[in-house]
Amino acid sequence: MRVNCRTIARGVAEGEVLLTRDPISFLGNVDPETGEIVEPQHELYGQSISGKVLVFPYGKGSTVGSYVIYQLFKNNVAPAAMINIESEPIVAVGAIISEIPLVDKLETDPFELLKNGDRVIVNSTASFVEINKD
Repeated sequence: MRVNCRTIARGVAEGEVLLTRDPISFLGNVDPETGEIVEPQHELYGQSISGKVLVFPYGKGSTVGSYVIYQLFKNNVAPAAMINIESEPIVAVGAIISEIPLVDKLETDPFELLKNGDRVIVNSTASFVEINKD
């Protein structure tokens, strides 16, 4: 199944969905050395975003979050791709400088469409997400 979306950062990546309804502040919520969510109150606390297709509503917090995303990339623990309800500048800049495919505004709500463990292809160059349901 293909779902159209808006491209924020171009690229193509495939991976397993890691979904949260909690916004993410990359500065403070994520360890840039390991890719682990370290904020105890966060829904994904203790889980790694490394290599995942990270689905979250939007980013929040300091503009330094863009550089934390870049640190994740440099440390080889970044998400394979990201899907937002609506991206904001912190996440957009971080994805662009880190060459992480990022999309938002899917034609179907990703929280109704996806679940943890689904395999998806994010083709932000062609503005679609392909969901591989078994």
